[in-house]
Amino acid sequence: MSTIRTTCPYCGVGCGVLATPGTDGSMTIKGDPDHPANFGRLCSKGSALGETLALDDRLRHPEIGGTRATWDTALDLVAKRFRETIIAHGPDSVAFYVSGQILTEDYYAANKLMKGFIGSANIDTNSRLCMASSVAGHVRAFGADTVPVCYDDIEQADLVVLVGSNLAWCHPVLFQRLEAARETRGTKIVVIDPRETATCSIADLHLAIAPGTDVPLFNGLLAAIAGAKTKTKARKFIDTHTTGSADAFQTARGMPIETIAETTGLSLVELRAFYELFVATERTVTIYSQGVNQSSAGTDKVNAIINCHLATGRIGTPGAGPFSVTGQPNAMGGREVGGLANMLAAHMSLTDAEHRRIVQSYWRSPVIADKPGLKAVDLFRAVGDGRIKALWIMATNPVDSMPEADTVAAALTACPFVVVSDVARHTDTTKYAHVLLPALGWGEKDGTVTNSERRISRQRAFTPAPAEARADWWQMAEVAGRMGFGKEFGWTSAHEVFVEYAGLTAHENNGRRDLDLGDLATIDSAAYDALQPVQWPRGQQRFFAVGDFFTPDRKARFVATPYRPPALATDDTYPFVLNTGRVRDQWHTMTRTGKTARLSAHIAEPFLEVQRDDAARLGLVAAGIAQVTSRHGQVLLRVVVSERQRRGSVFAPLHWTDQFSSQGRVDTLIAGNVDPVSGQPELKAMPVAVAPFAAQWYGLAVSLGMPETGGAAYWARSRAGVGWKVEMAGVEAPVDWQAHARALAGVGDEVSWISYHDAPTGQFRSCAYDGDRLVAAFFAARQPVAVDRSWLTALLGSNISEAVERGVVLAGRAKVSAQNKGPIVCVCFDVGRDQIVESLRGGCRTVVDVGTSTTAGTNCGSCRSEIKRLIDSTLVATPA
Repeated sequence: MSTIRTTCPYCGVGCGVLATPGTDGSMTIKGDPDHPANFGRLCSKGSALGETLALDDRLRHPEIGGTRATWDTALDLVAKRFRETIIAHGPDSVAFYVSGQILTEDYYAANKLMKGFIGSANIDTNSRLCMASSVAGHVRAFGADTVPVCYDDIEQADLVVLVGSNLAWCHPVLFQRLEAARETRGTKIVVIDPRETATCSIADLHLAIAPGTDVPLFNGLLAAIAGAKTKTKARKFIDTHTTGSADAFQTARGMPIETIAETTGLSLVELRAFYELFVATERTVTIYSQGVNQSSAGTDKVNAIINCHLATGRIGTPGAGPFSVTGQPNAMGGREVGGLANMLAAHMSLTDAEHRRIVQSYWRSPVIADKPGLKAVDLFRAVGDGRIKALWIMATNPVDSMPEADTVAAALTACPFVVVSDVARHTDTTKYAHVLLPALGWGEKDGTVTNSERRISRQRAFTPAPAEARADWWQMAEVAGRMGFGKEFGWTSAHEVFVEYAGLTAHENNGRRDLDLGDLATIDSAAYDALQPVQWPRGQQRFFAVGDFFTPDRKARFVATPYRPPALATDDTYPFVLNTGRVRDQWHTMTRTGKTARLSAHIAEPFLEVQRDDAARLGLVAAGIAQVTSRHGQVLLRVVVSERQRRGSVFAPLHWTDQFSSQGRVDTLIAGNVDPVSGQPELKAMPVAVAPFAAQWYGLAVSLGMPETGGAAYWARSRAGVGWKVEMAGVEAPVDWQAHARALAGVGDEVSWISYHDAPTGQFRSCAYDGDRLVAAFFAARQPVAVDRSWLTALLGSNISEAVERGVVLAGRAKVSAQNKGPIVCVCFDVGRDQIVESLRGGCRTVVDVGTSTTAGTNCGSCRSEIKRLIDSTLVATPA
C-alpha cells in the first residue's frame, strides 16, 4: 500500500511523517527525510504514532443528551440554540473555545463564523495558555506577530540561550539539531530555568533562576549591552530601525547587578559570565517557550528578551534572533487566521478600523467584531456567571488544562448549552456536553498546519473516517448554513477553505502586512493535495535584517520592562512554588498518547519533583505519595526526590486527568492570574502546601483487562504491555486481600490464583492464571511496592507452567539479573535502567557506548541526558 506524507500532530516543530498502512491494518510510521523541519528524525511520541490509532473510546456518532442522534438533528439543534441565544441576549452571549490541535482550515472557519457573521470576538483557544505572551510581545516590538528566525539559525548560531524551554523533552527534534551543532561547530549553550532539566545535559552554563525573575535577568543584560563598547553596526541598527531605546535602557539600569543577583538567586559570577558571553557573541539565538510565556509578566519577559536582540542588532541575520518555539502543532496556524479573541484573520488587528474593513469586505459579512472578545480565563468566568449561555468547545479539554479547573467544570455544569467536538467519547470535558459531535482525528483529517518557523505543511488522511466522524470545518460550515449564512460557507473541501484564507492574506496587502500567501490563493485541488512544505514569505527565511518592521513608521519598538514579581507570593500557609509542565513521552491530556503502553513506560503516574532537603524536612520519601494543596484545590502525586530542583520549588506534570488518575488534575491547583497584556495565565509560579499523604498500604495491579481501582484514595492507570497497570495507595487496608485482588483484576471467576500473604509485615502477592496463561497479578505492601514493573507486565499473557517460574513471578523480580529491565529509560527501544547499568558494569563508559550495547538513546535522543546521569552515578574512578 502507498506511503502517505503527512505531519506530526504533536509539538510546534512540525515534523514530516511517512505513514505506510499495512495489509493487516497496522501502520508503519517513519520520519520524512525530505521534510525540512526534521530530515527524518522523530521523537518518541512521533515514533509511536502508529500505536495510537486504535478506535477504542472513539466518539463515532453525534449525541444529544447522551443519546445517539443524526447529524441533521444535532446540527439543527446547535444552530437553533445559538441563534435563539443571540436573538435573546446578543452576540456576546455565545462563544467558541478552540485548539491548536485543529487545522488551519478549521480555525479559519470558526474565526470567520464567530467574528464575521455572529459578530462577536468571543472565540479563544487553548493556545492562549501556551504562546499568547509571545504574540503580544511580537506585536509590541515588531508591529505584527512575526517570528523573525528559522530552524537553520539554531545550527548557525555560536551561542544559543534557552529560556524556560526544556527543549530536550518538549521539542526533541530541535534539541537533536542543537546537540549536533554543538558537537560539530562548538556552539555554546546557556540554559535559564529554575529546574535542572534534561536540556541542561548539553549546557555550558545553567542559570537556575528563582521562578518569575526573567525580566530582571534580561534587564541586567540590556544594561550590560548598553555599558559595553557599542559596535558601530549595533548603534546604527538602533538609530535607524528602532525607537524607545532610551526608556528601555534607563529602566534596565534601574536595578544594580547586586540587586539582580539577590532577586534571581544567581551569583555575581554567574550573571557576569552570561552577560559577557552574550555581549561578545555576534551570532546568538535566544529560544524561549512556556517558562517565559506562562507568567503574569509573560509579555514583559518576551520584550525584555527582544530588547537585547534589538540593542545588538542581532535579528534577521543567520544565526541570530529571538525565537519563540510553540507548543502545539498548529498554534501558529491559529495565530495566522485570528484564532485568538484579540486578533483578526491574516495577522490583522481587531482594533484597526481599516483592517476590519478589509476583512469584512473580503468575507462579504453582515457584521464584523469591533472589539476584542473574552480571553480564555475570562471566557470561562463568563460562562460561570451566566454572561455566556452557549459554548462550543473543539478539540480541547479545558476541565483539565485551564487554571482553576474545578471552577471551569462548575461553569460548564451551569451553562445552558454546551457543544463539544472531539475524537474521544470520554474526557473530563465531554461529560458536560449537551451535544457531542464526532470529529476527525490525525490520520483521518485533511488540511494544513504551520510550525514554529512559519512553515506550512500538509496533514493528509491515510485512514478512513470512523463511522460518522466529520471535519471540524465542515461542522462549522453546516451550522453557519443553518443559521442563515450558507452562501459564504459553501465549501466542499479543505482545499476551498485554504485558498479562501490564502486570498484574504493577500487582499489589499501590497507589502504592508507580513503574512501574504497570495501565491497559494490560486492553486487547484491537485496542487493543494501535492503541496510541499512551504515557508512564508516565499524565498525569505528571516525577517528584519534591514529593519522594515510592521509598525506605522516601520521601526521596531524597544519596550521598557520594569520588574513585576509573580502575581501570588508564598507565605507560611503555602510556602512552596509549584511549577507545571510536560514530560517527555506524553501529550496534553493523554487522549492520544495514553493509548500506547510504550509512551507510559518511562513515567506512568502524576508526580511531584521535590528537592532532597525539602523532602527530608517534610517527611516525604521517594515513591511515597504527596498531598499538594493550594487555595483552589488538592491533588495526590507520587514523590520524586531530586537534586535537580531548587529548594522551595516543586514541579508537577500537567497531563493526568480523571481518566488516568484519582487526583492528578494539577490545574485544579492553579489560580487564574493572567498577564495584563496577553491574558495568558501564570502556570509556573503557584504557591502551594506540600505534605505526606498518610497511606497505610500501597498496591500494584496488572491485568489483561482494565483493573478496577478498589476504592483506593490514590490511583494511576496506564497501558502496560498487552494489558493495563494500576498503581494505588489507600488509608484503610482491605479486610480480605484475596477478595480485593479478585475484585480488582476484572478477569472473571474461572481463573486460578496463587497467593502469598505475610500479615505481620503487610505483604500480599497474588497471581491469576487462565490455564497456564498469566492474566493478572496484584501486589500490596505497607511501603511502595518493590516489583520490576517492566519485567512483570512483559509476562502478561504468557504461558507460565512451571511451579518454580510461577514462584518467581510471585516474587516480582526475575532470578537472572540480565532479565530485569528496571524502570524504562529509553521508550523507543524499551531499554530499562538495570540494563543500562549492566552495560556500564560490562565496560561501557559513554552514552555512545551504551547506545552501541543496548540501542538506548540511538533514536530520538531524549533519554541521553538520563543515560549520562546513570553513567555519572554508577561509574567510579579507576585507580591509576
